[in-house]
This record gives sequence, C-alpha cells and structure tokens, in this order.
Amino acid sequence: MQKVVILVPNEYVNLSSVAGSYEILTRANDYWQRTGNESKMEVIVAGFTPELQLDAGLFTIHPVHIKNIDKADLVIIPSIANNGFESMIEQNLEMVSWIKEQYNKGAEIASICSGAFLLAATGLLEGKTCSTHWNVAGDFKRMFPNINLHIDKLIASEPGIYTNGGAFSFLNLVLFLVEKYFDRQTAIFCSKIFQIDIERSSQSPFLIFQIQKNHDDDVIREAQNFIEENLGEKISFEELAAKLAVSRRNFDRRFIKATGNTPVEYLQRVKVEVAKRSLESGKKTVFEVMNDVGYTDDKAFREVFKKLTGLSPLEYRAKYNMTHAPGTIA
Repeated sequence: MQKVVILVPNEYVNLSSVAGSYEILTRANDYWQRTGNESKMEVIVAGFTPELQLDAGLFTIHPVHIKNIDKADLVIIPSIANNGFESMIEQNLEMVSWIKEQYNKGAEIASICSGAFLLAATGLLEGKTCSTHWNVAGDFKRMFPNINLHIDKLIASEPGIYTNGGAFSFLNLVLFLVEKYFDRQTAIFCSKIFQIDIERSSQSPFLIFQIQKNHDDDVIREAQNFIEENLGEKISFEELAAKLAVSRRNFDRRFIKATGNTPVEYLQRVKVEVAKRSLESGKKTVFEVMNDVGYTDDKAFREVFKKLTGLSPLEYRAKYNMTHAPGTIA
C-alpha cells in the first residue's frame, strides 16, 4: 500500500490545499476499492506540531507526528502563506531535512503553489525546473537563483518531483497524482465528482513530453517539435540530425541527455500517448488510431503499446474510453 503524507509545516498553511488533497486522494482510494481492488493508498496528515490553528482559530489541524513515519511513498507539501518565506524555512528546518531524507529513501515529492519554497530549501530542485504562484516568483528567484522557474506551467515535473502553479490549480496536480498512482479511470471519476477540468493537466496529449522540454538544448527541442508534428510520417533520424546540422552520434547523445529517452523511444512514447488519448475520448477503431499515429504494422503497434501501457490497445480502449467512464454518483 502506498503511504502518502500531506505535510503541515509550522507556519500558516493554506487549509484548502491540505483538506482538498486529502479528500480527493481518499475518495480516489475509496473508488478504487469499490471497483473491486484492494486498498492502494493510506493518506496521512503529518507535522511536528500536535495542533495548528488557522484563520484566527476558526479551523484547527491535528496532524500525526511526523517522527512516527519512517518511510513515505509520496510527500505532498501544501501551499504556504507569504508571511516571510525565509523565516518560514527557518522554522521548518527539521521538516526540510525530513523531506530530503524521504526523497533519498525513494519517496516522490509534490509541492503545491508556494509550498515550492519549502521544497526548494531541500536543495532537491537545484538546476531543475519548478512551478509556483506567479505572485511569489520574485521572492523565489531571489532566494533560489539556480532553479529554473516556470510560472506559466500548471504542472512541472522532474524525476520523482512535481510542482504546480498557484491557487486552486493544485486540484489539477492532485488529479495528475491520482492518475499516476491509480489509473485513468479513477482520475476521470474524480474529475467528475469534484468537477475538475481534466483537460488542464493529465489529458493533454503531450503533457509528459512538454515536461521533457524543460531543458536548454534548442536543437533537441526543435527535434521534439518535428517528431510531434509528423507522427503520421516515416521519420529518419539520420535525415533529421543532418537537417539540424549535427552528427547522428551527437544528436543521439544530446537527445538522451535532454529528455532521458533515445529518439526512437521518444517517438514511440509520443505515438502511444496520442493513441491513448484517441482511444480514451474518440470513436475510432484501433486500426484507425494506429494509422493516425503512423503505424502500418498491427503487430508492432500492439507490442509497443502493451510495452508502454501494460495493456493491448483493445484492452486500454475497453477500460478507459470516456464514453464508458464511471458515473458521477458519489
């Protein structure tokens, strides 16, 4: 069972980002069980203080003591009010260390809005991409100049680290996590129950690949765009490398460094991602979808699709097609 820990720092916390994350994740786990699966997630609200009063005492959080948690699978850092981020970090150095320790043990970390300040204080974002609320971008850049801040991104992703923009866009981050930790069907259910626009995050055909464009290699980014815009065509990477004025060997090396995939792997992943979305939301046959993404060999398409999704195209369509999505009864 996955252990998810929603943190409560020793500072003013945005209650909605704690309660909202808790409610969506627990509802996802409940739906997961009602559809015939074993419980997959335990959601814990934890901190170093036994009680935190918010909004002049109108609301109170009673977190589990964080020292009782040895290892988490996912740590969620909520949004934090701008009452001086430097002092907030000073008050939570023990939590900063705990977050870094959990990441080193294999946990994934997700920060909501200005919770990115606490995550950045761990050093885990140095040289990486991050998103946060546009209203605190100035403070963030001043305090963490070596982090590549993208305030235009709804969700920014690094290996095992996810950050999101401001305010109630955290709902899209949580929906993204639901799809990642459960499956597409559960995410669709939650999007309907909580009326979250799934299109804003995880349903974008190129979400994964837009994330992989968070690098500084303009040549490789141009190659990625070419791949995505020519899915129905036969792509020669030799010719593409020559067109971009780099050797094939150098092209492959730079592509792997920038995206974490070889050009062939990237092409396969883009094709499968687009095929998935078409199978989820459209009425085309598997054969039509296969042709749309440039495959002419049915066996090759099925093998690549199953390798990347764990399901055949027919199985995926039957399970995730939105015309057969779960109802909205709670």
